[in-house]
Amino acid sequence: MAEASVLYDVADGVATITLNRPDKRNALNQSVVSGVRESLARAGDDEAVRVVALRGAGKDFCSGADLAEIERIGTMTRSENVTDAMTLGTLFMEMRAHPNPIVAVVHGRALAGGCGLATACDLVVAEADARFGYPEVHLGFVPAMVMAILRRKVGEAVAFDLVTGGHRITAEEAHRVGLINRVWPPDEFGAEASRFLSDLAKRPPSAISMTKRLLYDQDALGFEDGIRLGAEVNADARQTPACREGVRAFLERSRAG
Repeated sequence: MAEASVLYDVADGVATITLNRPDKRNALNQSVVSGVRESLARAGDDEAVRVVALRGAGKDFCSGADLAEIERIGTMTRSENVTDAMTLGTLFMEMRAHPNPIVAVVHGRALAGGCGLATACDLVVAEADARFGYPEVHLGFVPAMVMAILRRKVGEAVAFDLVTGGHRITAEEAHRVGLINRVWPPDEFGAEASRFLSDLAKRPPSAISMTKRLLYDQDALGFEDGIRLGAEVNADARQTPACREGVRAFLERSRAG
């Protein structure tokens, strides 16, 4: 029986989704995209899950689209191509709407669609030897759907340079331009990434979920509407058990001196 192209595991509040095609550098195909979507839905329904980690098996995080998929799209009509492209586009939207923070844990290469998948995560941590890039332009192609996320993360000028240059950048450079959040040396990467995920999983899940939703819901709002929405979420947060317990514990520590 063939091994699953996506693996799923939960431990200590962290759901780990692993792209499991190491012989293909975890290249994206319909099976992988569907597997990630199904795993995300599973994590979203599990109250024990507080953080989702997205990893790649083998030497790389993800090299992008499978060559067989690229060859297949050449035989499809425009309408069929739009429908096919929206499979990945829907995954990106589901990631943004997911109640839990999603963290890309990147080693090796994260290129093209693989870089897009990492960019679509809420947070990205990487090994210092990792490489990122959108080389689609060299094939006459466009990293089109991830553009909606990339320009928000790094700004228009940096996004334009990344997608039209098509060059690979180091993890340090990706961190400098705001594409990723943390970088650790190879000998520290495993332990530091685990600590990062564990610390995030210890945060009150209601506060994390509300923060994520507010951050993205404000994206299309003007300043005043953003403040009003923030006030509503502020009021909702005050009513949660986690907030009430946190305030009570803080006051007790303060009074104890």
